[in-house]
Amino acid sequence: MSKNLTKRDEDYSKWYNELVVKADLAENSAVRGCMVIKPYGFAIWEKMQAELDKMFKATGHQNAYFPLFVPKSLFEAEEKNAEGFAKECAVVTHYRLQNDPEKPGKLRVDPEARLEEELVVRPTSEAIIWNTYKNWIQSYRDLPILINQWANVVRWEMRTRLFLRTAEFLWQEGHTAHATEQEAIDETILMNKVYADFVEGFMAIPVIKGVKTESERFAGAIDTHCIEALMQDGKALQAGTSHFLGQNFAKAFDVKFANKEGKLDHVWATSWGVSTRLMGALIMTHSDDKGLVLPPKLAPFQVVIVPIYRSDEQREAIAKVANAVAEKLRNLNISVKFDNRDEFRPGAKFAQHELQGVPLRIALGPKDLENGTVELARRDTLSKEIVSIEGIEERISNLLDLIQNELYNKALNFRNDHITEVDTFDEFKSILESKGGFISAHWDGTPETEQKIKELTKATIRCIPYDRKDEEGSCVYTGNHSEGRVLFAKAY
Repeated sequence: MSKNLTKRDEDYSKWYNELVVKADLAENSAVRGCMVIKPYGFAIWEKMQAELDKMFKATGHQNAYFPLFVPKSLFEAEEKNAEGFAKECAVVTHYRLQNDPEKPGKLRVDPEARLEEELVVRPTSEAIIWNTYKNWIQSYRDLPILINQWANVVRWEMRTRLFLRTAEFLWQEGHTAHATEQEAIDETILMNKVYADFVEGFMAIPVIKGVKTESERFAGAIDTHCIEALMQDGKALQAGTSHFLGQNFAKAFDVKFANKEGKLDHVWATSWGVSTRLMGALIMTHSDDKGLVLPPKLAPFQVVIVPIYRSDEQREAIAKVANAVAEKLRNLNISVKFDNRDEFRPGAKFAQHELQGVPLRIALGPKDLENGTVELARRDTLSKEIVSIEGIEERISNLLDLIQNELYNKALNFRNDHITEVDTFDEFKSILESKGGFISAHWDGTPETEQKIKELTKATIRCIPYDRKDEEGSCVYTGNHSEGRVLFAKAY
């Protein structure tokens, strides 16, 4: 199965598209630009959801749900947000179909069933949520409101790619309301840290935390904080964003509260989100020419046991031992699959589990039963060893932790090797084409320079890192004064 994959160094984009489909993660649907997430892919997303949900709740947030449809008048209320998303909006104009008198057996939109007000299919939910918060907030005692929503959104993208950019995608969006500016700023930074902790701790992907430039901010935000990751092809991927919205939405929807002094003031707001785009990041950070490589913490199955037998007697004897091993592993909260399908030979099973990135594979045959051993294979290094069945659960538990850490360190070393400081525009262009990755360069702080560099190189400012050095210099493009280096890259 995996032999048919295009090599990464031949065509990275084609390799990615083939891998998503062949590993049974997702496929294109009958709806243009939309995808079907298949059970194996959804199992990974469910694990992501579960861990993030725990982290949100540990920081005091609760889940709620808001409507898919946003009345156009509400959507227009915050002008910058409306303008930012207008070109991507799908709009509902009618509410009924009828038989087409000119085409028997076909339906048409009923021209008499036009909505009094058009409904925008949410590209994001600030408008409908802040219109709701207006009814929830009267006093400082009603604050803070810390709400998260797991939902789907629609952004009518023209160029789509499975997981990375689809017309409809799954995500979570946090929307919080606060009594003070500082509380909202602290919330924005906290949630960006939560995202970074999740992506690094569970996805084994190193990220750079920073702030977006004005032109790259979320539409309607005062500041956008972000985490940026680097893929194997040298392109950056925005893995999560957290927005300080100031009082923009509170003013747009007239959401006021009586503070402790009894004076009315507008509420301070944040919003933050990650999406199924993280699936794309997971695939492109770790996987290889043989298929997926999954970090153990997010793999649907961390261990697969493949029996090898020639007779029913051998099959029964091996199954008894395999089930005993599986039970010991499950007692340690290790997810395990005993692949005892009769219709597939062991070689075909090996190929499938390799393609789907199962972290550890146990092969168990008649000789293994005699010797009290198994063959243990690592997906990340493709190495194999013969180990004793006795105490194998501890060996596997330790090995899963080792794999998780080594995947992170491998990605970290790659990322660090692909951050290059440059001081001239010729060097900037040369590194971008020959090496890729993040380019650390001085920028004069103007959107005009940022746009010109983007036009000339297709590289954008990914972020102004939190931890950038206190170093003044000259802009890499204009030569004008710069307050510090920023990170440029081509990006998904």
